[in-house]
Amino acid sequence: MKQKKFILQENEIPTQWYNILADMPNKPLPPIHPATKQPLTWEDLAHIFPEECSKQELNMTDRFIDIPEEVLDRYKYYRSTPLVRAYALEQAIGTPAHIYFKNESVNPLGSHKINSALPQCYYCKQEGTTNVTTETGAGQWGAALAYAAKSFGLEAAVYQVKISMQQKPYRSSIMRTFGAAVTGSPSMSTRAGKDILTVNPMHNGSLGTAISEAVELARTTPHCKYVLGSVLNHVALHQTIIGLEAEKQMEQAGEYPDMVIACFGGGSNFGGIAFPFLRHNILDGKTTEFIAAEPESCPKLTRGKFQYDFGDEAGYTPLLPMYTLGHQFKPANIHAGGLRYHGAGMIVSQLIKDKMMRGVDIPQLESFDAGMLFARTEGIIPAPESSHAIAAAIREAKKCIETGEEKVILFNLSGHGLIDMTAYEQYINGDLVNYQLTDEQIAKNLENN
Repeated sequence: MKQKKFILQENEIPTQWYNILADMPNKPLPPIHPATKQPLTWEDLAHIFPEECSKQELNMTDRFIDIPEEVLDRYKYYRSTPLVRAYALEQAIGTPAHIYFKNESVNPLGSHKINSALPQCYYCKQEGTTNVTTETGAGQWGAALAYAAKSFGLEAAVYQVKISMQQKPYRSSIMRTFGAAVTGSPSMSTRAGKDILTVNPMHNGSLGTAISEAVELARTTPHCKYVLGSVLNHVALHQTIIGLEAEKQMEQAGEYPDMVIACFGGGSNFGGIAFPFLRHNILDGKTTEFIAAEPESCPKLTRGKFQYDFGDEAGYTPLLPMYTLGHQFKPANIHAGGLRYHGAGMIVSQLIKDKMMRGVDIPQLESFDAGMLFARTEGIIPAPESSHAIAAAIREAKKCIETGEEKVILFNLSGHGLIDMTAYEQYINGDLVNYQLTDEQIAKNLENN
């Protein structure tokens, strides 16, 4: 059977983002100022973040927030992205389930990250900012930010996790093509980087180290703001364009998801597809399941501890209420660089705590098994991050073989893997392994937090 795609017309593209904070039964605990230990105000956040993003971060009342016209115009370059019924994958698995995927890999930057990079750079430009800085793991966010910054006439500096920079050198080249300055993290260019390398000269880097360096640069550079690709509330807000489109496209397909699945690093693409559907559970009594697929080697949702923690290694960020493995956690060198983060965003952490969604751990080899099957059936090579979502969807589809249920499964294909072919080559050659953490390792790291 031929693959079936559902695409919205330009006038059907959502013109507002959805703010789940307005509808959550239990609001997240407030972020805390690390010095005063008092709840943060948007004015506190605006010292390093764009002012409008700082207001969005703490907005608990407005259910929908207008997308600025200039941002919407740029969205229309690549939106809507297709919703696709994966018939070939269903047939290969032998499942009665109906599997759909939202294909965020088709935009020119190759992943969902551009959905938030554009509004963040727009707000910076409106506020008179000239420079932006950020961190990136696998490089999808760095590439998106570099393009968005150039689009709005800003200069960008990106700290890329050192091991990811070595694994995926072409993503650094993409950022430089758009004019960004790219530095491997930890580096000797910041106080945070020097301190980290003094303790561990062979540190391969993590998103926590890169965030520390980017925040320091923003704090010490005039007219410079820090912009973030995941974790925070306003980033997930911008990504809800994914789920809002998917809602309309599922209506075109004549179905509604029993399960919504996405990979999970800090929560941006997961929240982006999940939150618009979750509002119908909250407000309308729907019973959709929400599954966040994280790496087995970085299991903060399933084995982490809910507590206040820093978002970075050096302790520069606000204290956030999150499921965490400890801000000094050093993740294994898996190829899903975008998922190597110690903590979960505040919204998802609260929703996990309230049992409104759940996490699952995916071993590295299982994720590549899934990515290979998806490539061979659907003709798309997925990013290693997205392969975690595919693996979780395959698990659920196989359960339907046993029960005979025709469940509707929707997952987010958050990016393509065309710059990850070194990882696929290593997998094909049998050179990749799984990484597991013992309970003792997790407990020790949290004890030292």
